[in-house]
Amino acid sequence: MRAVVLLLACLLAFLAPARADDVAAAQNVIRAQEQAFASDDAAAAYSHAAPEIKQLFPQADIFMQMVRQGYAPVYRHKSFEFGEARSAGGRIAQRVHIVDDNGEAWEAMYTLEQQSDGSLKITGCSLLKAGQAV
Repeated sequence: MRAVVLLLACLLAFLAPARADDVAAAQNVIRAQEQAFASDDAAAAYSHAAPEIKQLFPQADIFMQMVRQGYAPVYRHKSFEFGEARSAGGRIAQRVHIVDDNGEAWEAMYTLEQQSDGSLKITGCSLLKAGQAV
């Protein structure tokens, strides 16, 4: 897990600050998935996942179960606020500040990639308790 977070941190360092329209598009995708989680709409949440994620989790209900178990602060939270974003070559890294239902702060790093049809899909999300060392 730490290796993934370190890799994402390095990726973020090499990406350029994202353009405003790229950021808005990425945030719209992340927000739509977040709202789908809030309403337990597995199909809608799954629709924002990139093909690589869908290969790992071939059905929407399997994907939702993984999110419930491994990403509880993303699945249910008190607050969900966007932070810094970076982009390069059709890829975007978007930081999200989350406060979970227990009042604990978390940092999520979403990665998105532009698909051949021009849409953005979520390729990953790493999650760390705020203040935790990488």
